Amino acid sequence: MPFKNEGKFLRKTLETILNQEVDFELIAVDDHSSDGSWELIEGIDKQFKLFKNEGRGTIDALKTAYKKSSGDFITRMDADDLMPKNKLKELKRILIAAGRGHVSTGRVEYFSDGELGAGFIKYADWLNGLCERDDHFTHIFKECVIASPNWMMYREDFEKIGGFGDSIYPEDYHLVFKMWQAGLKVVSSDCITHLWRDHAGRASRNLEVYRDQKFYDLKLDFFLKTKCDDITLWGAGPSGKKLAKKLLERRVEFRWVTGNLRKVGKFIYGVEIKLLDEVKDNVILAVTQKDASDGIVKFLKDREIDNYYFF
Repeated sequence: MPFKNEGKFLRKTLETILNQEVDFELIAVDDHSSDGSWELIEGIDKQFKLFKNEGRGTIDALKTAYKKSSGDFITRMDADDLMPKNKLKELKRILIAAGRGHVSTGRVEYFSDGELGAGFIKYADWLNGLCERDDHFTHIFKECVIASPNWMMYREDFEKIGGFGDSIYPEDYHLVFKMWQAGLKVVSSDCITHLWRDHAGRASRNLEVYRDQKFYDLKLDFFLKTKCDDITLWGAGPSGKKLAKKLLERRVEFRWVTGNLRKVGKFIYGVEIKLLDEVKDNVILAVTQKDASDGIVKFLKDREIDNYYFF
């Protein structure tokens, strides 16, 4: 658990960790706090082990924490969130039942001392829907499909995928991509296993490394590791243009299609926009129209195209 100036929420977080129904060790790493957070944790419980960040920032704090850990099962906690009483027990139970090569997760619930934004509610509902179907990695290029503090892995699987060994933000989304790339399978609990606090000071709201909510560079880096030939980009709106630019910067050849007949035959960035009939496998979907996804999926299925990815 990395923390920096979380004194406002930390005491309640620690209480919910202490209420867990299994043995655990908490490796809490102070990322240069100045609000007394260190003193708040110090000496509370022998299961809490406190260290100073050996570097700066969340990733360095996570690296420091992992180096100091000794458990056979690894998970992460955020210092401003809460754990349901059964969280660690439940994630461990379903992980053991599934076996090595799996990552366990569960449902999330957002809460806030103020008004909770519609975007957060929608994201939580989406994550929980993935848990109902256990089809997380089908949607991995759309958004981060596992909440950053709501997973558990065997230590050996965590090390196999490189854990927090990289220095790439957003570190939570990058870790999930590494799970997918390594072939891990997701197993989900029916229970709510994480209580996610929204507040004005959240790192994801304020730090520059989380500013770009689309994370196209990260997505394309992993997409092109496995899908480097015969790529189709569908969509010539703002998102499609951004992705086209990034593909061209990487000198990746692709066909560009759209359902907007006014754009068919035009050249953008030197690439001709073609009819949807030109679509083939390995489709990057950059279509942002609301409720368009069902029609797109039907169109592709009718043409027996299965390799499509919503970005």
